[in-house]
Amino acid sequence: MTAFTVALVLVVAAAGLLRWRRPAWYWLTFGVTLATLRVLVRYTSVMDACGLTVPPPRWRLALARIANRDIPQSRPPRILRIRPTRTGLILRLGLRPGQDAFDVAASCDRLRHSFGLYGVTSREMRSGVVEVRMTGYDVLKRVQMPARTDTRPMRVPVALREDGSVHYRDYRAVPHGLTLGATESGKSVYQRNLVAGLAPMDVALVGIDCKQGVELFPLARRFSALADNPDTALALLEALVTHMEDVYQLIRAEQRITVNVPDAEIAADIWDLPADLRPVPVVVLVDEVAELALFATKDEEKRRDRIITALVRLAQLGRAAGIYLEICGQRFGSELGKGITMLRAQLTGRTAHRVNDESSANMAFGDISPDAVLAAIQIPTETPGIAVTGDASGGWTRIRAPHTSLREAVNICNKHADRTPDLPALAAFRPAVAAPTTDLAPLSKTAPAAA
Repeated sequence: MTAFTVALVLVVAAAGLLRWRRPAWYWLTFGVTLATLRVLVRYTSVMDACGLTVPPPRWRLALARIANRDIPQSRPPRILRIRPTRTGLILRLGLRPGQDAFDVAASCDRLRHSFGLYGVTSREMRSGVVEVRMTGYDVLKRVQMPARTDTRPMRVPVALREDGSVHYRDYRAVPHGLTLGATESGKSVYQRNLVAGLAPMDVALVGIDCKQGVELFPLARRFSALADNPDTALALLEALVTHMEDVYQLIRAEQRITVNVPDAEIAADIWDLPADLRPVPVVVLVDEVAELALFATKDEEKRRDRIITALVRLAQLGRAAGIYLEICGQRFGSELGKGITMLRAQLTGRTAHRVNDESSANMAFGDISPDAVLAAIQIPTETPGIAVTGDASGGWTRIRAPHTSLREAVNICNKHADRTPDLPALAAFRPAVAAPTTDLAPLSKTAPAAA
């Protein structure tokens, strides 16, 4: 008996230590079993307390009266499947007649407290079926991306969602995106993860970094074109517009619209073209978009108008030509001048890290969801990397990208430098980089002594 008591104490101590220091390990060893039992035992009473039950049908009441039996109790949604994951539980529920998916979504916070889990979210899978995702611990506190992700062409895993699933940046589903974030909010790390995920793919990267190139130029070996000032950015954007028009001419020439060709083979964008004729897709990353919209003189105002016009044209027309925009900035508001709200309307994907003013959050999510605006302005300063992401459908969630240092991103870009395509229309903006050397540079803050 003494040995059993000592073993039990050791197990409880180990569980407490794991829960404190390694919550992911605790969940996989102890938490998932305890949480599953807790959900199954408390399920009926919790659903009844949350108002997620329906009265029994009339035929059952009639049978109970005829047989002189007790009145049947109210029925909760059916548990179709319960599946443990590396971060929580997935509960698939079959709704009873008269129930709605909104009722489950409105009760998520009460379910979280009742089942003793960290977070609960729900989504409707199809008519009458709702998936409830429960997380056993704070997955955003220490981001650990799964070893296997569903990577496809133009689909990059960039962050982890608060429900434990992977957040993907899918350019074919959401062509253009807007990423906002104040200084030290984690926006640069998110951008590095994006570049690092695109580097192994067959895609041309084009960068505009008006901070004299300090963010994107270290990654130059994987970029087909770079600009570090507004003047060069204007020429680069207008060259992209010309490239877009050339791609459309190619699509027109290869549409194959004849009476003998089935409709499914008619080309309407670059992805409908044969692989040997398909132009390489282009992802344009704009860092600090406000620098492109500011002006102090008449000449700068004319330049600014041409830049915004080119960006709007690329956002409106670039998708079918395989040109995708990723607009980043600390501030994005209507005070940046005419054309900004028109540009914002074309940016379907929205991601907001911590911002310093409510106007930027409204510019990102005001036309999507008021709840997302509130969540964005409540991100604390001590958690850099936390962001709110959403799209035009109105759905939103919190995410956090894994920390990727600039050195790690540079190494990935250098490793895949051979995948950098040469675009004739952008040849003048190809960054000039020296051949990589095998010599290790001294990691010293001081300049080397003169010979």
